[in-house]
Amino acid sequence: MPHTADLRVEAWAETAERCIAEAVRAAVESFADVSGAVTVAERAFEVTAATDEDLLVSVLDEAVYRLDADGEIPLETVVGPIRGGEGGRAATVRCRMADASRTPLIGAVPKAVSLHDLRLRGDSGGWACAVTLDV
Repeated sequence: MPHTADLRVEAWAETAERCIAEAVRAAVESFADVSGAVTVAERAFEVTAATDEDLLVSVLDEAVYRLDADGEIPLETVVGPIRGGEGGRAATVRCRMADASRTPLIGAVPKAVSLHDLRLRGDSGGWACAVTLDV
């Protein structure tokens, strides 16, 4: 069960890649009003993990890190095709970033991604994910 100071994010999409991107968008919209934000940078990074669920965590971890280290908030996230197999998973992620100091904060800012009750699953109807963020 999430702690009262945690944030539970759920997302749905037609692909795992889009589902991960939607989870980032939902996390951002929980604490920032990006409706008037402008792009100040574009970032690309590679994520690797043992599973697709761990890729979800890696992408969200990067978003939390960029906010903390660079003062940037992802406005749009595009997750490239997930590559790999049983030995590991990888994807290239591209983000359009906004300046956090010029973006109104409307909620608690995430500090970390929890592994508790993490979920990213697909079936014939699409993909769904759920993740808890420590705020």
